[in-house]
Amino acid sequence: MLCAKCKEKIEKGDEHELHGQTLCEDCFLDCLSPAKACDPWAVYSAKSFATADESKVKFTETQSKILHLLKETGGVEPEILIQRLQITPSDLERAFSTLRHMEKARAELREGKKIFRLW
Repeated sequence: MLCAKCKEKIEKGDEHELHGQTLCEDCFLDCLSPAKACDPWAVYSAKSFATADESKVKFTETQSKILHLLKETGGVEPEILIQRLQITPSDLERAFSTLRHMEKARAELREGKKIFRLW
């Protein structure tokens, strides 16, 4: 059986039903808990944690790569990050949301295009 969202094969017994769709576990969790880039409480929490002890702030490998590419390019479209990092759109969305909450990266419109850039 295939996931209705990502089209990946799902082993029998590992499928999840949501709104009439059969989903793999990753897509099921993404639907139940979507990443939000604009979340005031997450920003407050991330900033409070970072100011408490800056040395304890650690980035995931994907977050580090995103920050490096944004520094290198000065800003880039999300699709280019997905291609260059070879990640899924939902992986980018989650990693970028965390960076946004930490006020390390943000999005802006340039010539009508969505661009991710450093804060």
